[in-house]
Amino acid sequence: MCWPVMTQTIYLDYQATTPTDPRVLKAMLPYFTEQFANPHSVEHTLGRAMEERVETARGEVAALIGAEAREVVFTSGATEANNMAVLGAGRFRAKAPKPRTHVVTLATEHKCVLECVRQLQREGLETDILPVQPDGLVDLDLLARTVTENTALVSIMAANNETGVLQPLAEIGALCHERGAWFHTDAAQAFGKIPLDVRDLKIGLLSISGHKVYGPKGVGALYVRRRPRIRLEPLFFGGGQERGLRSGTLPAPLCIGLGAAARIAGEDMAADAERLGALRDRLLQAIRQALPEVRVNGSLEHRLPHNLNLTFPGVDAQALLKALPDLALSTGSACSSAAVEPSYVLAALGLSDADARGSIRLALGRPTTKMEVDRAAEDLIRAVRSQRAGRPAAE
Repeated sequence: MCWPVMTQTIYLDYQATTPTDPRVLKAMLPYFTEQFANPHSVEHTLGRAMEERVETARGEVAALIGAEAREVVFTSGATEANNMAVLGAGRFRAKAPKPRTHVVTLATEHKCVLECVRQLQREGLETDILPVQPDGLVDLDLLARTVTENTALVSIMAANNETGVLQPLAEIGALCHERGAWFHTDAAQAFGKIPLDVRDLKIGLLSISGHKVYGPKGVGALYVRRRPRIRLEPLFFGGGQERGLRSGTLPAPLCIGLGAAARIAGEDMAADAERLGALRDRLLQAIRQALPEVRVNGSLEHRLPHNLNLTFPGVDAQALLKALPDLALSTGSACSSAAVEPSYVLAALGLSDADARGSIRLALGRPTTKMEVDRAAEDLIRAVRSQRAGRPAAE
């Protein structure tokens, strides 16, 4: 399909956000102006019709992860979903008749998960934030020693938002199931990019973001398992929508857009992964050929097909990006970009401050072309060489 060309800048920051797929936009547009009824106004036909359309979208989201439609709770995004999952599960299980008061996560998790875990610690729960191995993967033996009969929740993301590293979800899920701990995974980066089946992986809670999968911003979802049932303490209260877990009027057009994005992702996932994986490898090969000292951060084998996180020794990444105004790249998570400090994710992999400051994230997407990849490689190589030589990149 053809994507509209909005700028001459080559965008390689698709893990920060993606454009809304034109097919998704087309599905959403009528529900802003022509069919605008409140999906909770079931007393009249227009409201019931909107409710039916939203439920169709819920089913489309559920189908992509092997869930039932009624197990999907719409949210404003993955940050809210993560808060609902971690705080909701931790608080509920701590107050249960047979309480569990221990929560486990990794040092490389998204900021919102880490902050939720720290909040539970302030509320009196026991917490463990585990280190990862140098390749970014969880140490399963350490995890097995840490998860006990008192563990309420294990929260480990499916794909890291900086390194793209894929965690062994099946092994983690099996361990949690054996110990009676609920397993939550932040799948904002993985949803629609790799196959996910919550039943096979024994996932109890899974967070989703619309704008990471070519859907609209401002919408996401949380999968909450029904059998065996997972119960959460709500974060806020109101009319009892979304199974009482997330009160408030649903943004119907956004929900419909997320459903369309999920359906399209299911149809295009294999082809997207093959094409983007080949482009990613082409980009890495070109950079390595010119700059053999470049290092890939995190496992290259267990990685999203469209991601690279690279260290250029002796280079300052912030200065490098300033020298590349025609490339849209990042040094890490968009959620932490205001803080000019070494990435805590890369530090957890064992990188020095200097190497972390010399690292950038490149993420390809559906609109990315071979021509863009080749030009990006050329510009990046020239800028690195120029910085090392102490002269402007344009020379």
